[in-house]
Amino acid sequence: MNDRDLQIHRLRRSRPRSLYLRMSIVSIVLLIILSWSSGWLVTDDPFTPRRRENLRRFLREIQPLPVRDGEIGFAPVCRWASDLVADPGLDAALATLSIATASIVLAAVGALILVWPAARTVASSRPFGVSASQPGRMIRIAWLVLVAATRGIAVFFRAVPEYVWAFLFLAMFGPRAWPAVLALAVHNAGILAKLGAEVVENVVPAVPAGLRSIGASRRQVVVAGILPTVLPRFLLFFAYRWETCVREATVLGLLGFSSLGYWILDARARDRYDDMILFMLIGAVLVLIGDYVSVAVRSILRRVA
Repeated sequence: MNDRDLQIHRLRRSRPRSLYLRMSIVSIVLLIILSWSSGWLVTDDPFTPRRRENLRRFLREIQPLPVRDGEIGFAPVCRWASDLVADPGLDAALATLSIATASIVLAAVGALILVWPAARTVASSRPFGVSASQPGRMIRIAWLVLVAATRGIAVFFRAVPEYVWAFLFLAMFGPRAWPAVLALAVHNAGILAKLGAEVVENVVPAVPAGLRSIGASRRQVVVAGILPTVLPRFLLFFAYRWETCVREATVLGLLGFSSLGYWILDARARDRYDDMILFMLIGAVLVLIGDYVSVAVRSILRRVA
């Protein structure tokens, strides 16, 4: 063993070891073994003759309609696909994109309202540790209650899945786009509020504390000392969650909203598996475009920040 290998060996031997990390890995492995050995996941033979026949039928029916009808060539398949994309694929994709965009804008507005009372450094009797006078006990309790209540609202918003919110709003507004928009907006408002509050609390306190020490109000500190610092990070979160909303808007269409999910469910109900696969591909392309747009926006913001 040469000197280099010996040094690497010594560094490996002297590296810090975390008992918590090791126990976590062991626990995860044991849970996986338990879940499979209990029989809850695999209860019977997945390859019975009936299931094999269903698989063969499915593979046959996902072939484009012209191919099943015996039309040979690329042109009939392209004509079939272009007809579906033109009607209703394009309108469904635009509806999906509109739902995602409207929901993330509403979520951002809601998050901006929740961020400040959820940030312990701002919603405090002594913002950033600076106060002109010693606040009383009841004032300190009132601020603690405000922070706890706001964080509780944000937790509730993001703890309830979008699908459940959509069911609730569907009962109130009926089968239209707004239940999907509101469901995504509420859920993502909770996520953005939590992330935003953490960013605000991690702001370097020198500038806000300096503004407070020269007599700036809480609002002035937020506008002049905090918002310019955290705005690029807020926009990063906004772009990422918009990308997620594009995916979720497709899924929520399964509840009857006018997005790609609706036409996927409609094709499944009519046993038109070829149409279903094409709509799924349109959804995948839409998500891919959203992903590229989100990555580009986040890259620009990182350079600016």
